[in-house]
Amino acid sequence: MNRRTYMAGLSGLATVAAGAAGAGWVQSASALAPAGEWLDALKPSARQPVLFVGHGSPMNVLPGNAWRDRWELLGQELLQRPEPPQLILCISAHWLTREGWYLTGMDTPRTIHDFGGFPQPLYEMQYPAPGAPQVARQLAQELHDPAQPQTPLGLDHEEWGLDHGTWSVLLPMFPQARIPVIQLSIDYSRPLSEHYALGRQLRHLRERGVLIVGSGNIVHNLRRMSRDASPDQAFDWAHAFDQHVHQRIASGDTDALVQVQQLGETMRLAHPTHDHYLPLLYAAGAAHEGDNAQFFNAGFQHGSISMQSVLWG
Repeated sequence: MNRRTYMAGLSGLATVAAGAAGAGWVQSASALAPAGEWLDALKPSARQPVLFVGHGSPMNVLPGNAWRDRWELLGQELLQRPEPPQLILCISAHWLTREGWYLTGMDTPRTIHDFGGFPQPLYEMQYPAPGAPQVARQLAQELHDPAQPQTPLGLDHEEWGLDHGTWSVLLPMFPQARIPVIQLSIDYSRPLSEHYALGRQLRHLRERGVLIVGSGNIVHNLRRMSRDASPDQAFDWAHAFDQHVHQRIASGDTDALVQVQQLGETMRLAHPTHDHYLPLLYAAGAAHEGDNAQFFNAGFQHGSISMQSVLWG
């Protein structure tokens, strides 16, 4: 495949795992069979919501924390809607590409354990959701490079799968792993405006049964973590950036999310690299004017990782 793939690892969080749960804590989806029929086409539907989920540490997938509890409750709420999603399209901070955007196009995407230094039970977890190869091929033609409208998206049939930015939040939300999942990569070489523009292209998929999920963090600085900080404590710059983004979304001014580099040092501290910020731009781009933004999981991990999350629609 003519591209380079980059992963934004969380190995710096390894010591968070100290004293963590043993194997008894882990619920794997590996024993749960996916739906019997492959999804080969999207059908018109009531408008699906859009999610941005702050995923934080891989340890959050383990039972016994408030973040995971809210993901689990949210999944139950979404499945109780009159029309649950036909497909989940996830944009994770952990699949970064160059020279274009790619969609996973395999029948059964593998579960990727893209982290190091954590308890063994995390590496044993599986999320065996089916893929949707025919739908991925169709979407690759419908969507296009924001800077080159004649250039469709690429397809990945073997290199990627579902990284922990995707499966660690979907497993609590949809533990039976029956809804097909496609991941969309992030071309890390592009400006913020192009990520937001591609998010705009995703809007129409919401009327075709697609739940769009961006998975990253509004603030993500592993170098400045304070392990003794409680969820309601954060560095001043982390709180300032988190509130800036909150206010822009709450006011419906999502266009302003591509201007955060104007915040200077506050932005640089909130995101030494901006991989975890980019999924928010796809989710915000897919939101419609007038969509009600509901915030959940307010708070921080270690003072420098915002868990604030948003549901539109």
